Amino acid sequence: MAERKQILLRLDPAVHDALARWAADELRSTTAQIEFLLRQSLGRAGRMPQGVGGLPRRGRPRKEPDKVADTDTDTDPAAAAAADSDSAASRPQPQPQGEDEHEG
Repeated sequence: MAERKQILLRLDPAVHDALARWAADELRSTTAQIEFLLRQSLGRAGRMPQGVGGLPRRGRPRKEPDKVADTDTDTDPAAAAAADSDSAASRPQPQPQGEDEHEG
């Protein structure tokens, strides 16, 4: 992949705040939101250059489907049920309150 260009961008603080809120709503960084909006505008205006790559993927890589399936089959349903009942048995159970306790 080609090296990404860096620019200094000066924005009105209110515009920056609005962009940051919008980016947070869409689970993007402010920088990624600005790039997304610029690409969207270039596309609408018919000015997007040919051969432009997509937005870079951010965050944690997705799990491979075969690894997800392997971890699901390793769990024995009977063992999982036993573990659930063990953890439920170790939790304190609420005590029913009788009418005698409320009388003074």
